[in-house]
Amino acid sequence: MSVMETMATRAMALGIPLAVQVDLTYRCNERCIHCYLDHEDHGELRTDEVLGLLDQLAEAGTFFLNLSGGEIFMRPDLFEIIEHARRRQFSVKLKTNGVMIRAAKARRLAQLGIESVQISLYSHDAETHDAITKLPGSFKRSVEAARLLREAGIKVIFANVLMAQNADHYKQVQALAEAMGVRYEVDATITPMLDGDRTPVALNMDGERLRGILHDTSLLGDQAERFLAPPSGPTPLEEAYETLPCSAGHTACYVSPYGDVYPCVQFPYKVGNIREQRFLDIWRDSPQLNEVRAIRVSDLEGCSSCVHGSSCTRCPGLAYLEGNMRGPSTQDCEKSFARTGVPSRNLLRKQGRSIPLVVVE
Repeated sequence: MSVMETMATRAMALGIPLAVQVDLTYRCNERCIHCYLDHEDHGELRTDEVLGLLDQLAEAGTFFLNLSGGEIFMRPDLFEIIEHARRRQFSVKLKTNGVMIRAAKARRLAQLGIESVQISLYSHDAETHDAITKLPGSFKRSVEAARLLREAGIKVIFANVLMAQNADHYKQVQALAEAMGVRYEVDATITPMLDGDRTPVALNMDGERLRGILHDTSLLGDQAERFLAPPSGPTPLEEAYETLPCSAGHTACYVSPYGDVYPCVQFPYKVGNIREQRFLDIWRDSPQLNEVRAIRVSDLEGCSSCVHGSSCTRCPGLAYLEGNMRGPSTQDCEKSFARTGVPSRNLLRKQGRSIPLVVVE
């Protein structure tokens, strides 16, 4: 068992929120066409409130701290927040578009000893990238930020979210990352907005493109054989009674710029607010969070008996946004179908049983 697996296992046993994402703002200098956020400021946490939250997270045992947004560099107190986080011994990761990073900021981040910086990059082609962000010149500035951060000795990750507009560009972004000494991560799912608006979902790529990406062994690495294996059938009953749907609310959670606490950034089921309660009280005693924690795979309607039950990447947040956090996520059903060619019953229902394939369930 790796160190990370050991930490996660112990955190689960002790009820520790090992990893927490804190969004510092929803404001952003880009207006990405697929973004799930409202970019207005409806009363962000003040500096003292953020610092107080970090103290509470340290008290709760959090180790991995992801600072995200919106665009985190829109906050003039960002470095004060990072400095406080490092004093509290968090392993700090940043998510940004990089547009506001210059050499001095890169050097300062390096001095603070942050773990990594993730930069959103949508294409190797400036025109395509800028059309998605709706900010002219953003491609050039994001790539330059990555170069400056690498020169400062910081680990950089290109996060390549794919949609219909850029699905054919991922190999070139992957090659650019390799040439720059940057790690590459791809995300093939466009999610609904946090308020439930499903308009961005229409930007998802078609099934043929998704199938090609999910079968690209250059993205799968040593997981290719397992990931591309035929459906292994439903989760065994005894195992289903014990298996958790995911880590959301168990060893991880999310705090919004307004202090709202959720099981995960993709699971907008409010479980408390740090302006009303201490974080640790929410973490331990929230009825809503305990409801999420009580769910096992055996409780998932249509999932526990599904042929993809043992290998599905089902996201409870996406299921919640479809109306039932104990139900299937259609987007994950579509991924399983693209990966294996075998549709789930849920997918057949959603598509009017139009898929001419035998369902192995």
